[in-house]
Amino acid sequence: MWSGVGRGHSSTGLKQNVKRVRLMPTKRLVSSTPSIHRHQREERNRPRSAAFYYNQKTIDDAAAKPSVRLTPATILYAGKNSDGAHLLRSSQYLQRELPVRIAHRIAGFRTLPFVIGCNPTILSVHELYIQAFHILNEFPEIQSLEDSRKYNGILRELLDAHKDVVTHLASGFRECRRYDEDLIGQFLDRTLTSRLGIRMLAMHQLSLHDEQPNHVGIINISMKVKDVLTKWCDFVSHLSQYKYGRSATFKLSGHINAAFPYIQLPLDYILPELLKNAARATIEYHGDVLPEDMPPITITIANNDVDFIIRISDRGGGIPHGNVNTVMHYNFSTATDEENMDDHHGGFSGMVEAANSAQTAGPMYGFGFGLPTSRAYAEYLGGGLHLQSMQGIGTDVYLRLRHVDGKFDSFRI
Repeated sequence: MWSGVGRGHSSTGLKQNVKRVRLMPTKRLVSSTPSIHRHQREERNRPRSAAFYYNQKTIDDAAAKPSVRLTPATILYAGKNSDGAHLLRSSQYLQRELPVRIAHRIAGFRTLPFVIGCNPTILSVHELYIQAFHILNEFPEIQSLEDSRKYNGILRELLDAHKDVVTHLASGFRECRRYDEDLIGQFLDRTLTSRLGIRMLAMHQLSLHDEQPNHVGIINISMKVKDVLTKWCDFVSHLSQYKYGRSATFKLSGHINAAFPYIQLPLDYILPELLKNAARATIEYHGDVLPEDMPPITITIANNDVDFIIRISDRGGGIPHGNVNTVMHYNFSTATDEENMDDHHGGFSGMVEAANSAQTAGPMYGFGFGLPTSRAYAEYLGGGLHLQSMQGIGTDVYLRLRHVDGKFDSFRI
């Protein structure tokens, strides 16, 4: 009966009918942080009509406003004031901007077909966004550094409350994968990249207050790509040892001494996924070979004035012909459902989640979200992610990202 409902929140038929429906999500995503947890506890058992999700004027008004996106160079060269005025400006910008961006995402949830939007897990994520909107929108006007510090506390709690949203979306959309694949892909691309931008802005605000050495907020003013890669190569080696009892070796080449301003956070989403895929393919393809005889995974760094490129080359047999055009689709996975559950509850994903709990949105493993999410992030960052597979040999993955120093056009956060 809902086949004509859910394509857009402006539908007259939807607004007339939603008030008659009562929705009670069976899965509530609850944070461990005090005030957010308290807010969720108060709301948890309150029955929801569909109007709660689709008809809220405050959200409608915010969603009608454009977002104001900044280039990394803008925040890199914004300057620092001894009296903390830069901290106040940053807080005031976020107070205006975050409710608008969150309202845009809520509007995105409203465009989903009704049968997908009512999936309990997806509906609970939708509700998390609504709660976050009201918490931020109702925060008193920031007029002092003390107000800014209080606002930072709210940001920290919301970041924690939303850290597993990617996992929950992956789970919910896996249950809905028989529906419109193109529509779901477009929704997830917009939602996940918008979420990355929101998290980067929030973490930049927190980092400005923390004053990390060699950083301007979240921008490392002299990031060494080799150091970031080495960190994640070591981590994936430990994961491989844990899961397979053996690990692949990694060799770095190219411009290994390259250093430049960049935001490491997106790399901490993307690199573990790419390296994990290469290690898994190599180990499984060479299962009958002694660990010391396995071919290494070769990583090449190339740096120039406009962008930098990371190529990851493995000898893991390549991507089968039948999978080449689907590996970048959400919910595509070469693992079985049983392996997916193992990866989600332990092994790779559990350990990645533990390692990244302070930085990322949780694991991207076990549901076929890793590659499409990494591709969406790379494109959001003004670059791209491309695969070249030689069946019977291996796969080359090219991650290309634009510099943020302002010398050439860059992405906007």
